Amino acid sequence: MLNIDDLKRLDRDAPVVMLNLMRFHARSGDGDGSGWDAYLRYSAVTVPMIKARGGTLLWTGDAKAVALGPHDGNKWDFVALVYYPTVAAFLGMMTSESYEHEADPHRVNACAEHVIIAMNEAYSKFKMR
Repeated sequence: MLNIDDLKRLDRDAPVVMLNLMRFHARSGDGDGSGWDAYLRYSAVTVPMIKARGGTLLWTGDAKAVALGPHDGNKWDFVALVYYPTVAAFLGMMTSESYEHEADPHRVNACAEHVIIAMNEAYSKFKMR
């Protein structure tokens, strides 16, 4: 569930990078392939929505192993870093009817768990401006 209260406490005009941690279902919730297959359908719909709001995918990859920290609850399948030019752009996408009807059903079918952490930049080799 989207944590709108915490997001509204952030500077709406500040850029944000969203760390996405995903654990997939073995089978898609709608029975159409695997959780990964449903995630690919989700991405096909969501990436144009991100780009339309000035955002971009910075990095994605398979999560291979917990290198430090507790193992319990930290086995993720996939990680993505997504840049949005403003917190408002992220909120606008996530609360839009098109996201709710066209994208989110695929996300729900794909993910047994999906955590998104909003991050501000402290240091980066990525140049977004």
